[in-house]
Amino acid sequence: MKPFLLFWGIIWISIQGYSQNITSTVFTSAQLPVTSQPGYEERTLLEGITRDYSHVLLQAITVLANQPEQPTQQVDEESVLIVKTGRLTLSLGEKRKTLRSGSVVVIMPGDAYRVDNKSDQPLVYYLMRYTSNEMPDLDLDRLKGHSFCVDWDDVRAIETARGSVQQAVNYPTIMSNRLAMQVTSLNPGLSDHAEPTHRAAELLLVLDHPVQMTIEGTTKEVQVGDLVFVESEIAHRIDNNNQQRSTYLSIQF
Repeated sequence: MKPFLLFWGIIWISIQGYSQNITSTVFTSAQLPVTSQPGYEERTLLEGITRDYSHVLLQAITVLANQPEQPTQQVDEESVLIVKTGRLTLSLGEKRKTLRSGSVVVIMPGDAYRVDNKSDQPLVYYLMRYTSNEMPDLDLDRLKGHSFCVDWDDVRAIETARGSVQQAVNYPTIMSNRLAMQVTSLNPGLSDHAEPTHRAAELLLVLDHPVQMTIEGTTKEVQVGDLVFVESEIAHRIDNNNQQRSTYLSIQF
């Protein structure tokens, strides 16, 4: 067995003992404790287990303005990066792309990548790392280079009765049978659904104008930049009580 795969297997086994269940809720990263390092800050929103994942870690990362080139990263878990504010310059293999708020990056285990902030404004992004409950496909060579990003400027918006949607192609990955991403713009005075439940867990990031989020009968105001985690089969609903459209990103995994 390749050393990398053996190391990943040890990591997978060791995190099975992590037993804290993650609760569906709204996260405001500015209210969380911060760990400061030269040039950047970290805030941990959640860490634990869900119905389908033996380990999930979600952090908010702030990279200060005009930072020098950062070191390349390579991790053994699957990772999703979501740009909250600012401009994220992504280096993935030989490719480089600058991404705006709401853009999503999916990194396969073992793929090398780099995140830089070349702008004169701070960059804030959410970083989620997760490992499947089921022993994943360890043929990493097959998926080498299959990391990808979604820039919503490249995805056509479709008008609907409730507003508009932009849908990315659903992707199967090493850790998830289906990774579905969508940006929704919801018209004033409307709800997205009548408290649906679905098999997948879900992350939602509000991109502009606050919304009201109801999770199992409890309603909370969700501000721009707040992140919502909804566990599998938990009833939830989004309402827009503003005078303008509200736009939010949804990722089901």
